[in-house]
Amino acid sequence: MVKILVVEDDASIANLIKINLTAEGYECICAYDGNTGADYIEKDCFDLILLDIMLPEIDGYELLEYIKPTGTPVIFLTAKGGVDDRIKGLRLGADDYIVKPFQVGELLARVEALLRRYRKVNERLSFADVEIHTDSRTVTKNGEPVVLTVKEFDLLVELVQNKNIALYRNRLYEKVWGEAYMGDTRTLDSHIQRLRRKLGWDNYIKTVFRIGYRLEDGR
Repeated sequence: MVKILVVEDDASIANLIKINLTAEGYECICAYDGNTGADYIEKDCFDLILLDIMLPEIDGYELLEYIKPTGTPVIFLTAKGGVDDRIKGLRLGADDYIVKPFQVGELLARVEALLRRYRKVNERLSFADVEIHTDSRTVTKNGEPVVLTVKEFDLLVELVQNKNIALYRNRLYEKVWGEAYMGDTRTLDSHIQRLRRKLGWDNYIKTVFRIGYRLEDGR
C-alpha cells in the first residue's frame, strides 16, 4: 500500500486530507509540526510527502532539505501563493506546489499523477476477464483490445481499485472529471452505461440506490 506523510500544522486541513487519501486507498500519517515530521521521516519510509511551508519549529523549506536525500517526492501545500514563493519551492526540489485553499479533487489528481511519475502506482490491474495497463492506458478483454474514452478508462480504474466498495457519485465524478460535482448525474451515468456495454459487465457494475456504483466480484 502506498504510504503518504502529511506535514501540516492546521489539524482540520491535515485531517481532511487524511480522510480523503484514506478513502482513496492510501495509508496516511499526519504530523502537525516540523520536528514531528522529521522524526517520522527518520524512522519510516514514505512514497510521498505533502508538506506545508509555514510550520512551527522547523519550516517546510528546511524540512525539504532533510527530505531530499531520501528521494521521496514532495508536494508543497501552502497559502504562500506568490510566483516567487512557487519558484523558490520548486527550485529547492519540491515536485509540485498546491496553493490553499484547494479542491480535494485537484489534490487527489496531483497525488496520483506524481505517484505515477515515480511509478509508485500499480501499472497493471485485472478484474474478471479484463486487464488494464495504466502506463499505456490500454484495456484488453480475453486478450482482445477494448477501446475506451479517457473518462471511461479513468472510471474503470477507479472501480477496479475499489472493488466491492460502494462509491458515491460525487466522489467518482470529482475524481475522474477533476471538478466540483453539481448534482447532475447524467454525465456519470451515461459513461457507466457505455462502460458496462463495452466490457459486458452488466453483472459486475452494480447501481447502489441513492449512493452510486459498486464493482462486485461475486465473492
